[in-house]
Amino acid sequence: MLIGAHISVSGGYEKALDYVLSVGGECAQVFAKSPRQWRGPPIDRDAAARFANARTRVAFGPVFTHAAYLLNLATRDDVLWERSIDALTDELARGAALQANGVVTHVGSDPLQDPDRAASRVAEAICRAFEGCARQGLHARLLLENTAGTGNSFGSTFEQLGSVIDRTGLPCESVGMCLDTCHAHAFGIPIDTEDAWESLLDTADYELGLERLGVIHANDSMFGFGEHRDRHAWIGDGTIGLEGFSAMFAVIGRVSELNDLCAITELPGEVPHKDEENLRRLNRLRTASEA
Repeated sequence: MLIGAHISVSGGYEKALDYVLSVGGECAQVFAKSPRQWRGPPIDRDAAARFANARTRVAFGPVFTHAAYLLNLATRDDVLWERSIDALTDELARGAALQANGVVTHVGSDPLQDPDRAASRVAEAICRAFEGCARQGLHARLLLENTAGTGNSFGSTFEQLGSVIDRTGLPCESVGMCLDTCHAHAFGIPIDTEDAWESLLDTADYELGLERLGVIHANDSMFGFGEHRDRHAWIGDGTIGLEGFSAMFAVIGRVSELNDLCAITELPGEVPHKDEENLRRLNRLRTASEA
């Protein structure tokens, strides 16, 4: 597995690459625009090309983008749904421009919590977004992120996300999954032991296929198991603990199909300390698992 962090690109893409390398990152995640706005200025194509060239020059690992938090692909509000489809189309186009290895998105919420209807609604939205990108001659892989089960959120389980993916009919290179460890733990999916991780991967394989697992958000949790509260904590400082992440490296390291999987942190704190320290902790656990 590779390790990395979500990083800022406010100083430009090339400086962002320099930063993540300086803190020990081997892969990264960025926002392709403000995550709290529907629209943003277009990506500078020349800057994106220089970014891609710089990544190649230093043999840097995968880069992912994260879509805006405003999207709700499961909503029953037609106006919000259409706006979310347009925004997702834009996020996929931005991911394509940055030559991202995946565009991560939350799928939204359904106040009536009808999983069949929500899955169909999300799947239709995804297909329309891909059609919009195809008309521009663009393509990027979409990764659906599991949720902590807060409120009426949809997509907390492999079964729900697998149902969406099945309904899209899209191949693995188009749609996959992002597994957030904090969200899984908060929802009530055990990830604290090797047995738990083996069970999780068995379920993922059954519901999705392991080839659909595109990236892991490696975040500890401030709150307890099954409390449905989404608050990220530093690696080892939360209720998942070092044991859970040690088990993650040990189990995934034994699965050849997942050798290139990335573990990316999304943690609070001051840069560069938060990234230096958390990547150091992950690296230490990875090294121990390989001994």
